Amino acid sequence: MQSEDFATSLCPCGSGLKPAKCCELNVWTAGPPSAAARSADGPAAQGVKAFKQGDYPVAARLAVEALERSPFDPVALKALAGVRELEGRAGAAITLLRRAAHFDTSDYATTVKLVQMAIARGGAEAAEPHARQAVRLSPTNPQAHYLMGMTMTQLGRHALAAHHNRRALELSPRREPLILTNLATNLLETGEIETARELFREADAAQPNDRRTLLAWARLEEIDRKFDDAETLLDRVDQIARNNPQATLRRATVLGRRGRVDEAVKLLDERASAGARQLGPQELLERGRLKDRLGLHDEAWADFSAGKARALELGAGAYDEAAANRLTSNLKTYFTRERLAVLPRAEDRRDGPQPIFILGFPRSGTTLVEQTLSSSDAISAGDELPFVGQIAAISPRLLSSPWEYPGSLSDLLLGDRREGLDDLRNFYLASARRMGVARDDTPFFTDKMPLNETHLGLIALMFPRAPLVHVVRHPLDVMVSAMSNFFTHGFGCGRDLESAAKHLLMTADLVEHYRGVADLNYLELRYEDIVDDQEATVRRLFDFVGVPFDPKALEFEANERYARTASYAQVKEPLYRRSRHRHQNYLRHLAPAQKILAPLIERLGYEVEPLAA
Repeated sequence: MQSEDFATSLCPCGSGLKPAKCCELNVWTAGPPSAAARSADGPAAQGVKAFKQGDYPVAARLAVEALERSPFDPVALKALAGVRELEGRAGAAITLLRRAAHFDTSDYATTVKLVQMAIARGGAEAAEPHARQAVRLSPTNPQAHYLMGMTMTQLGRHALAAHHNRRALELSPRREPLILTNLATNLLETGEIETARELFREADAAQPNDRRTLLAWARLEEIDRKFDDAETLLDRVDQIARNNPQATLRRATVLGRRGRVDEAVKLLDERASAGARQLGPQELLERGRLKDRLGLHDEAWADFSAGKARALELGAGAYDEAAANRLTSNLKTYFTRERLAVLPRAEDRRDGPQPIFILGFPRSGTTLVEQTLSSSDAISAGDELPFVGQIAAISPRLLSSPWEYPGSLSDLLLGDRREGLDDLRNFYLASARRMGVARDDTPFFTDKMPLNETHLGLIALMFPRAPLVHVVRHPLDVMVSAMSNFFTHGFGCGRDLESAAKHLLMTADLVEHYRGVADLNYLELRYEDIVDDQEATVRRLFDFVGVPFDPKALEFEANERYARTASYAQVKEPLYRRSRHRHQNYLRHLAPAQKILAPLIERLGYEVEPLAA
């Protein structure tokens, strides 16, 4: 019983320290370690010696002893972190290394270790500040730029990732195949398919049969509809690593796109029955999508649900409903008609390309609308631009405000801050130009970042005349798509059915609030209208954004650009109707969402009808 009491008195992070000497410490009020703690014959130094000799239990004991005396001793922290990492307690190791890095911000080795460990755990958000610090500390070190590129790749910021991967190549004594592969992946995501293909070829020639290169290259060929080439590359992966799960998933995707859906399902079924490992989240969702196409709707839903549950088991964060509610409440409280009447607006700027904001919940049809608009030579596709969210986050600093967003916008009422919105707008436009989406040869570019409608008030202040195209779709159809895909935005909504429904209702209510208090250049566009009467709806869309109708827009599938969303395959096909009324096949499973979304379904004028016999 005594040992159990001791165990429960230790910090839950797994460091082996007591909470008061670990995660309960306030690093901002603590001083550096004492001179006695840094003694060459002290327990910290002896712990490092034991670690180097491979005596890890002794190293851990001595490091804990040192840290109980001096909790911020970097030598002891790094020694104990090394032991915990070897024991498989990566979370504890990261906690200890962060504490060490806090007191020695110039420690490049510890900074790099933090990046590597965070990325290995899929925590690119946690890796980002350390990746940035690594570049600051060692700007001519190719490793620092490579790690920054890898972090930005995982965060989906591919233009920034490409910059750092290019810099890593410039600084490296040779063109490293792994950096070439990472750069090719970035360029694929920014639509530079031919350049990406050449880089994959170069990487493969320099290091033949590297699994990562072949898998990434196969994905490019699948996206570019060169299915034979994709399968040839996957055959090579099979020769190197039989039954590789990523290769199996990619091959199933290729088979599905070729219309060989039964074969694709069989392949994943065989993978599941092999028993080596259970199907991962992506494999389960892919099999569910394939079964949906075969009309096996109950089996498809079972796979969707299992995929979501598996993702949570593997560490995907749950929906942060409290944070979502808090932000929504703050925005509704702040953005009132009275406050908007006194807040300034950014001046209209027409000396370069201007944004068209495509708003809408994920899987509502925003990619289809962007592909349609960017068929015109007057509009370039920006895809999912993160700038609005970034501006909201850094607005306190940009406006020198003591308040968090949205309260930070009240500083615009001060005489020396009244032009602050011009600065925010310029930040957005400069970021778009750096990313290469604001081009001199087109007067407009699109921004279809999911859930940008959350910040509709901020957008209206920065770009009062910008077209706001809000794509709406039957809420229950959106829910089916939400269950069959993973979302990357919205506080982790979409981890399960109920969280997706709650967040859809929350954002829809917020849009209604904005429309009631702000003067918006707003168009609601229904996905179903595009399907039912494409030409009339598309003409109305072009008329709204102020661009002459281009007949090419009716053949959006011929648009050469790669849409880097879950819809990339659909927008390479002619307009199809099978995504309409999908919910009718899943009404029994959608009952919890239908209850949540009933007010929104009624408000939008949709109906819920059972599938006709």
